[in-house]
Amino acid sequence: MNKAFLTLSFLMGLVVLASNYLVQFPIKYYGLEEILTYGAFSYPIAFLITDLANRSFGKLIARKIVYIGFLIGILFTLVFSTNFADFISVRIAIGSGTAFIIAQLLDVQIFHQLRQKKWFVAPLTSSLIGSTVDTFLFFFISFYGTGIPWLTLSLGDLAVKIFVALVMLIPFRLLLGTLKAA
Repeated sequence: MNKAFLTLSFLMGLVVLASNYLVQFPIKYYGLEEILTYGAFSYPIAFLITDLANRSFGKLIARKIVYIGFLIGILFTLVFSTNFADFISVRIAIGSGTAFIIAQLLDVQIFHQLRQKKWFVAPLTSSLIGSTVDTFLFFFISFYGTGIPWLTLSLGDLAVKIFVALVMLIPFRLLLGTLKAA
């Protein structure tokens, strides 16, 4: 479990870093620049990691992975993708950290409460609720009052996150046996 714990923690940090970087870039195709960023595609993987840890190792280990992933993600974000001369970049780091820790801990708790249901109920429900909380907190903290259309961006990102949460059920089911055997 130690190797799996370290791997999941590091992957969580990388997902946070990638998402914090990618959220700065709207998708400029098909008129989507006002409603969608590239970060919407990478961030749901954080919920997959949390849910796999929760199902395989329990709530306490999942929380530890959230905390370690949070520290790694924030440190990576501050070092590699935060431009301290750009106020929006700083707000993205603050919004990311705040939204991440609240949404991921909420995800852990909801998953734990639903873990006895059918295999897909806990990861799907916890990811959908966690993604909703994370999305609106992040975009509000990061972009409110900046002239960036944070509400439409959050709705577009949330729509993609819901779709990706559904797709993430496939690797969740496939990887679940692998982690339990590890």
